[in-house]
Amino acid sequence: MNINTANFATSAPDLKSCPTAVLPEFAFIGRSNVGKSTLINLLTGRKGLAKVSGTPGKTQLINFFDINRQWQLVDLPGYGFAKVSKQQRAEFNVAVADYLEARETLVHTYVLIDSRLPPQKIDQRFVTWMAEAGVPFSLVFTKADKQSSGKTQSNVAKFRREVLAGVTTPPEIFVTSSVSKEGRQHVLGHIEKLIKAK
Repeated sequence: MNINTANFATSAPDLKSCPTAVLPEFAFIGRSNVGKSTLINLLTGRKGLAKVSGTPGKTQLINFFDINRQWQLVDLPGYGFAKVSKQQRAEFNVAVADYLEARETLVHTYVLIDSRLPPQKIDQRFVTWMAEAGVPFSLVFTKADKQSSGKTQSNVAKFRREVLAGVTTPPEIFVTSSVSKEGRQHVLGHIEKLIKAK
């Protein structure tokens, strides 16, 4: 997939404020400071499209970006920053849970995981919730350029064993690097395939 146009469309604080659902949507979410904005800029080829910040939890709204006038990329607030009931929604924003559960045009969600770290409990809880809620998702391991390929693969394998063992339909896994652009075409190709399958 070639990205010809990528523009910010609008922001919404909750599901009812989201724009009228027309184009297929692909959401991106992850623990605070996982490199979500950097990945979005990598995928779209627009360095400043999503604001990169060193402050965890900077994204507080649901942000919509029009891509190629064919689909929308949705930047969701990171989980683990805006805390709600731990028993109900695993330490993430209620508006995000509403969006993931009820947005009619949401096609797929990409959950970002820091490839440098062993499985984190907050990621485990979120992935388990996604699987139980029946929300289609894939995993995107970020920051692969920060360590050796062997270390990345070791952490990915550990995540498969410890987190995905109980998931009925294991999600697809992508490994990305904003430096080498590794994984960019794989993620975009996956989105293209899902659009064509609709």
